[in-house]
Amino acid sequence: MTEDDPTDEISEIEARIEALVEIAERCRKFILASKIAIGGGAALLLITILGLFGFGQTAALGSIALVLGGIVSFGSNVSTLRQTNAAISAAEMRRLELIGRIDLRLVADTPMKLV
Repeated sequence: MTEDDPTDEISEIEARIEALVEIAERCRKFILASKIAIGGGAALLLITILGLFGFGQTAALGSIALVLGGIVSFGSNVSTLRQTNAAISAAEMRRLELIGRIDLRLVADTPMKLV
């Protein structure tokens, strides 16, 4: 390989893209869990306020904590997901740029082997 050959850098970029895709998928899972926590906490708070079950003040405080924790987790993971998607796009653009610099040869340009 020559110094101008970008295949090693392309391989590194592809590995980075794979790692970023895994991070993005993890963020999506945390976002879903955060939405469930917000919904569950809100439902528990409503049940506690209406007095449908005798949970009391501890359940009310726990449900408020669950809602607030879900909101914080949701916001953090949405922000991380946006940054990760931007990094994936930048890495893909760099990979395409490097692929464009490779001097590709057509198979038809190679000499035929004797049978």
